[in-house]
Amino acid sequence: MTKNIAVILFNLGGPDSRETIKPFLFNFFMDPNIIRAPKFVRWCLANYIAFSRSRKQAGDSYARLGNKSPLLENTRAQATALSMRLNNDSTIKYTVHICMRYWHPMADEVVQKVKNDNPDQIILLPLYPQFSTTTTWSSFGEWQKAALKHDLDKPSSLVCCYPSNAGFIAASADLVKTQYEAMRDECMGQGMKAPRVLFSAHGLPEDIITDGDPYQWQCEKTAELITAAIQVPELDWQICYQSRVGPKKWIGPSTEEALHKAATDNVPVLVYPHAFVSEHVETLVEIEEEYREMAEHMGVPMFARVPTVSVHKAFIDGLAAVVRSRVGVAGVGPDVVGRVCPSGFTRCCMGQGVEMVGARACDVKAPQVILGG
Repeated sequence: MTKNIAVILFNLGGPDSRETIKPFLFNFFMDPNIIRAPKFVRWCLANYIAFSRSRKQAGDSYARLGNKSPLLENTRAQATALSMRLNNDSTIKYTVHICMRYWHPMADEVVQKVKNDNPDQIILLPLYPQFSTTTTWSSFGEWQKAALKHDLDKPSSLVCCYPSNAGFIAASADLVKTQYEAMRDECMGQGMKAPRVLFSAHGLPEDIITDGDPYQWQCEKTAELITAAIQVPELDWQICYQSRVGPKKWIGPSTEEALHKAATDNVPVLVYPHAFVSEHVETLVEIEEEYREMAEHMGVPMFARVPTVSVHKAFIDGLAAVVRSRVGVAGVGPDVVGRVCPSGFTRCCMGQGVEMVGARACDVKAPQVILGG
């Protein structure tokens, strides 16, 4: 008998027209994982920020992309590639769904569709390799609420993170090394130094990290593994963080600071967004256009951007391997057995009590085998 598995790809989402930029931003800033304040205060702030940013920064950025985000289209391409990779096993049928956090298709509508499909198991797979309470945890929380609302109670498994996944690291290393070698040859041909690789991840306020969120540690681990896989002796590289919003102190160094240092050192830069797996406004506009312009203004000798892993074969193969490893397994856990993060990170999925719809498991320390599912 063929087993039916529903795979849910979590992603951020993005506006699909100029008119939806404001409600998308409102949904984003209303998330208590993003603005940690009482609901009324959060509502006021979300309204103000959504109104002002949709008219200014975000509105201008999305205007460069045709007044919409390409994230849904790019995520659909990844879902299609993953489905094709998974469905070569006659004993299991995989249906891959997309679930966006802040714009459609969102959890409420996806849960209803999955319930109608009546799968044997649900595997929740975030397109965030590194775990954060602001991304994976937030998406998971919305899924849980929607599942309870619509009485979707199926054996379920959440892949909380995969910062060292072999496919993800291999795809990243391949993309970086290919562009690095071409850029190095061009730089040296013009009498410049070899480029410095900047691993640019989305930043977070420092207080989220000090509260035990493992995101920064996982981003640094990913960058170290990619660097080792590139196999370029004495590679010049640095990790940095982009996309700062608001007055709080954020983790650093910022990408702006890294560019300034490169200008001071008179070294070209190659930027790789190693915490993003598909192109969207923060890669196509913030890095490709805004940071490029900033680098030129600062005097950085040469600037280039490495594309995200997107549908790179090694990355899709890596995701497929993770999904297959969770068939017949329920609960919350990374792509490997046991805990990824050091014990000091209390907001790690494996470090806090987790009650998961469908898993029937509380205080999960490791994935639990489904009994009778």
